[in-house]
Amino acid sequence: MSSDKTLIFSDLDGTLLDHYSYSADAAKTTLAQLKAANIPVILTTSKTYAEVIELQDKLSIDAPFIVENGAAIYLPKSIFVEQPNDTIDDGNYWLKCFCQPRAHWLEILATLSDKFNGAYLGFSQMSVKQLMEITGLDHAAATQAKARTFGEPIQWLDDEASKSEFIKQLEQLGAVVLHGGRFIHVSGLCDKGKALLWLSQCYQKYLYRQAPSTIALGDGGNDVAMLTVADYAVQIRSPVHDFPALTRAKNTIQTSEFGPSGWAESINAILFNNNQKS
Repeated sequence: MSSDKTLIFSDLDGTLLDHYSYSADAAKTTLAQLKAANIPVILTTSKTYAEVIELQDKLSIDAPFIVENGAAIYLPKSIFVEQPNDTIDDGNYWLKCFCQPRAHWLEILATLSDKFNGAYLGFSQMSVKQLMEITGLDHAAATQAKARTFGEPIQWLDDEASKSEFIKQLEQLGAVVLHGGRFIHVSGLCDKGKALLWLSQCYQKYLYRQAPSTIALGDGGNDVAMLTVADYAVQIRSPVHDFPALTRAKNTIQTSEFGPSGWAESINAILFNNNQKS
């Protein structure tokens, strides 16, 4: 495929970042190629604003980014000089929000706390130390991960039957529950697919003056929405779970390598017409 006017929407944990080490080293050469070709890598993640800002700096990425499973998009003013419609001014960014703030979902979870007491542990209930033990993050990274704005990640501790009932009741109360690599995420009617489509339209209207081609890469259930709507869908092989089911087959890749190695493998195959991993 031609790389002209292409946008790459990438999940982080288990995709661009290794599931265990959180390293992106295997994709660094490919990231440099994309930067040289002026192809934006739009981090599209369950992570928070604070986490993504730091990762963008480490990975030398300068692009809009999508946080908390599509709950919000941050568009740098240095790239989007004109304010896009339906955004608010947020310092160095234009901010597009898709759902209610975290406090709303914590109130809903509180109504179920007695019935499901001990069945789950939310980020708001965890200490930084507990989150460090669960994820392997260091203290600074775990602190950033806890700084949610739009939703609440949950570690499920009970059986699958109880989890199904828990999710059913949350959905009846207006929440949307997404399955990530480690946690389930409680938020509003937003997802990575809606965010991908909205941001693609922004690029078309304000920058490219034509519809960009889109590539989405992800490994988890919370990536299915963006994998479904992108022009090219790349499912990254995970060391801990199977590929989530997709309803599409055209322009779909399932990588043979895990994490960032699979990421580089697929981008090189789609854009650079080779099978080098990094």
